[in-house]
Amino acid sequence: MALPQRLQEIRDGFERPFWVANISEIFERLSYYGAFSSLAIYLQEKLSFSTEQTGTLTGIFGGMVWFLAIFGGALADKLGFRRALSLAYMILAAAYFLIGSIGASWLAPLRNAVPLGLFVACILILPALGISLVKPCVVGTTARASKENVRSIGYSIYYTMVNIGGAAGPFVADWAHARLGLENVFRIAALSVFLMFFLVLLFFREPKRVDDAPPPSLTSTARNFLVVLSNPKFILFLLIFTGYWIVFWQQYTSLPGYIHSYIDPKAPVERILITDGAVVICFTLAWNYVIRKIPPFHAVILGTLISSLSWLIVAFWPTVWGAVLSIVLLALGEITQAPRYYEYISKLAPPEQQGTYMGFAFLPIGIGSLIGGWFGGKLMHHFGELHHHPERAWYAITAVGVLTAILLWIYDQVIRPEARSTGAGKTQT
Repeated sequence: MALPQRLQEIRDGFERPFWVANISEIFERLSYYGAFSSLAIYLQEKLSFSTEQTGTLTGIFGGMVWFLAIFGGALADKLGFRRALSLAYMILAAAYFLIGSIGASWLAPLRNAVPLGLFVACILILPALGISLVKPCVVGTTARASKENVRSIGYSIYYTMVNIGGAAGPFVADWAHARLGLENVFRIAALSVFLMFFLVLLFFREPKRVDDAPPPSLTSTARNFLVVLSNPKFILFLLIFTGYWIVFWQQYTSLPGYIHSYIDPKAPVERILITDGAVVICFTLAWNYVIRKIPPFHAVILGTLISSLSWLIVAFWPTVWGAVLSIVLLALGEITQAPRYYEYISKLAPPEQQGTYMGFAFLPIGIGSLIGGWFGGKLMHHFGELHHHPERAWYAITAVGVLTAILLWIYDQVIRPEARSTGAGKTQT
């Protein structure tokens, strides 16, 4: 197909809700990754948490966001994407403001009434309530508001928008940290998502369902939820894929403290973390064109292996540039698997269960962050603080990822071929 014809298909293939939702996703991700890039340093150096506590708390921040997306997807199907997005951005604005105010005097009575770790953990869960609605809405809108012939590109565009925000967030955080103070990183995040509340109200229109079907009833939403839970092959795949995210989230949960403790205490961590988003922005569309003939599931396996091996670079070359190159390879694995992963899940979802299935698509990300934060903190404490060989933590993290790739390959060879013969089609697990 000629390039002008393909560009015309792209122009005609997406409805307005697709663009509004994905533009809002830029600012939602800017807020999230801006907050996440500063969070470990904020907890460890500003609030005086230990390495292990910092890992656990950052894991909670990331994990609950994605875990609750399971329920957010079902709720988004019920509320409708417009109402769900509006509510989500209001919740997020309040949540980020509270994180930046943990040390404020007006919170002192509540802060002093409970253990500080519990107090902070409860506050860090709050953004999850908003993001758990945003993610299924944006991915579900991408599915509904794009034509079949450009839907694969639609998911690549979605992932590019995610990473524009992912790159901008640490950049804004670095600027705010240096000029306004660490607490104001989170207040700027709050302002960013507050503006998205108005964008959705003014410009977003509910994308049409198949055959203009009405929103599902509460009973049908609950039934959809149970249908997904009763699909053991799908759930097994998600649980195996959790290993990828245990590896991936170390850039936010373990790497910042590793850099400040073992490489350079003055290194601009937020700026280093821009690398992942920058690589994805620059190469996602081109790279996915190159690997377009690789089946989606095989791309997921390949991406898992590439990302897993990335941490060996900083293990063998513990410098700022070693950390940057590790994130470059980590991101290459990410853009290999992520758009194809969402494409694969979207093909599994019945038309009126897009939100529910896409909510479950985030389950591995959440579990990976919860386990990964705790796991990374334990490894850095054990190998770094106790045995003075912090590089060995990266060997263990790499081993988790390689094992995940092996298990995915076994799943593909043993379980998925049986599903293809069930009559449900080649996209079924």
